[in-house]
Amino acid sequence: MMGRRTEASVALRHSDTDDRPPGVANPLPSPMSATLTHASDCSATDLAAAGISVRFQGLAAISEVDLTVRRGEVLGLIGPNGAGKTTLVNCLTGHQRPSEGRILLGQMDITGWSPQKFRRAGVARTFQSGRLFKDMTVLENVETTAVGLGRSRRAAAREAMDALDWLGVADSAERLAGVLPYTDERRVAIARALVVPPEYLLLDEPAAGMSDSECDELLGFVNEIPGRYGCGVLLIEHNMRVVMNSCSRIVVLDGGRRIAEGTPEAVQKEPGVISAYLGEG
Repeated sequence: MMGRRTEASVALRHSDTDDRPPGVANPLPSPMSATLTHASDCSATDLAAAGISVRFQGLAAISEVDLTVRRGEVLGLIGPNGAGKTTLVNCLTGHQRPSEGRILLGQMDITGWSPQKFRRAGVARTFQSGRLFKDMTVLENVETTAVGLGRSRRAAAREAMDALDWLGVADSAERLAGVLPYTDERRVAIARALVVPPEYLLLDEPAAGMSDSECDELLGFVNEIPGRYGCGVLLIEHNMRVVMNSCSRIVVLDGGRRIAEGTPEAVQKEPGVISAYLGEG
């Protein structure tokens, strides 16, 4: 089996005129995907979860959750630990098939699509752990993603450096990802998600473990993403200062159910939200 660095090198050596990495065959078209190959092909307006429920061996992780992310906004998703936030994000990105309900991209039902197909349709995400290829360079991590999404090597390198430069980690482009400081690792993960600009970006706890000053820097980037990249952002975060200062709307989950939705000011006053975070007493 090839190591990650070898796999990346093979992918990056393919012809500049070939839109597929080596070893990846042309996907067979389906009725829903025949004309959908890149994010730019998707004319979606909203990314939505409609009545989503997920059960694991009969136990409900989330129940009948509705959520809509719109282009150009930063939507916050908050809730106590175990509320179902990551499970919902997994459904919205193809990493978890709902037990009930539908995932919609515009008017298109994309429930059950693979994560790769979600990404090609313009739905990108980061993870709580960076999930970088630690034995590859920072540039290779981002560049390989772009190549996998159909960019030529030349275009992939250019777009990768642009994303790294904007996020302030271009100086680390030739460093191995495995030696990066924690904060830089998070920035590289965001660059990898943005390298072929998505329609929607889902950020799963990007500020976890950061200092106040690091959170402030991250907040600046999150606030700029919709205008710079034209996408909608779903921000899953426990740091309330980040959420309250970056989101125009907030959805609150507790016990796998949506208990509130509204502006930051309105959500803070909801009795159910106060109870979920502070307890009844």
